[in-house]
Amino acid sequence: MTYTFGLDTFGDRNNDDDGKPLSHAQTIRNVVEEGVFAEQAGVDFFGIGEHHTEYFPMPAGDVVLAAIAARTMRIRLGSAVTVLSSDDPVRVFQRYSTLNAISGGRAEVILGRGSSIESFPLFGYDLADYEELFEEKATLFAELLKGGPVTWEGKIRPPLRNQDVVPHTESGPFPVWIGVGGNPQSVIRAARLGFSLALAIIGGPPDRFAAYSQLFQRALEKFGRPPLPVLVHSPGHIAATDEQAKTEFWPRWREIITLMAAERGFALPTEESFDRETGPHGALYVGSPETVAQKIATNLRALDATRFDLKYGMPGLTHDQLMTNIELYGHQVIPRVRELLS
Repeated sequence: MTYTFGLDTFGDRNNDDDGKPLSHAQTIRNVVEEGVFAEQAGVDFFGIGEHHTEYFPMPAGDVVLAAIAARTMRIRLGSAVTVLSSDDPVRVFQRYSTLNAISGGRAEVILGRGSSIESFPLFGYDLADYEELFEEKATLFAELLKGGPVTWEGKIRPPLRNQDVVPHTESGPFPVWIGVGGNPQSVIRAARLGFSLALAIIGGPPDRFAAYSQLFQRALEKFGRPPLPVLVHSPGHIAATDEQAKTEFWPRWREIITLMAAERGFALPTEESFDRETGPHGALYVGSPETVAQKIATNLRALDATRFDLKYGMPGLTHDQLMTNIELYGHQVIPRVRELLS
């Protein structure tokens, strides 16, 4: 079995060495350097998740990915996640087929309903239409991937009549995943549309998601589709030792989860809950290369997944800390996980 390993970022705003926040512009430039370095470190995929906040200033990840594509040759590049519900499927397809052209066929897209909902009021969408928006737009996106003129009609977006959507891809559709955080209907939707499954696991025991992997494969069979891959996306931070990684990550994790708790219904983090999540049965991959590698290998087996994407970084960490994280992940964690799974 072939395993692949990625890194995801939300463009987490960096601090300088004195603890002062860098500008949004410098943070974005740093992400470009991180993506280029990820290829040099041996990482297979680099993803950028769409966000529209002061602490995740990354509303146009495809533009940043294009800058990375121009300076790399091998690493695959994609969204992690694109909030399709508040975007237009045609424009998303066009942007990522353009990235696919620039990168020589290395583009991917992970589509999501929007667990972070700041894009809905920004672009004038009603949260009451949350489910209907994603269902309709994901269905249209599946039609766009088939290539050729598109005829389609829904309830929200204006219809398409024998519409040629450019640019055309050179060698068939690029990979598309649906991000799922715990909704079984989203798992079934991914199978029905023929998209791969991305399990976003940010809290609690990862092995509870094994049921979703199993449901996905059963649903693919029911819809007459071939098996498709499952990936795991989870947050983490790697340093030379467990103690150093936790010391660097904990205050940043505490700050961002406290900030997001009211909006997303998270429990306020405590040192006890952090220790639980960074332990063997939690969802945070924080520690030394050996600690993180053991945890990745265990959960790839448990979830029958063939790809792991580490969501690295956190608002307030420095660019140097993130570059060390990337170096350790590429040079030590990935080879060790492959050894453990061989």
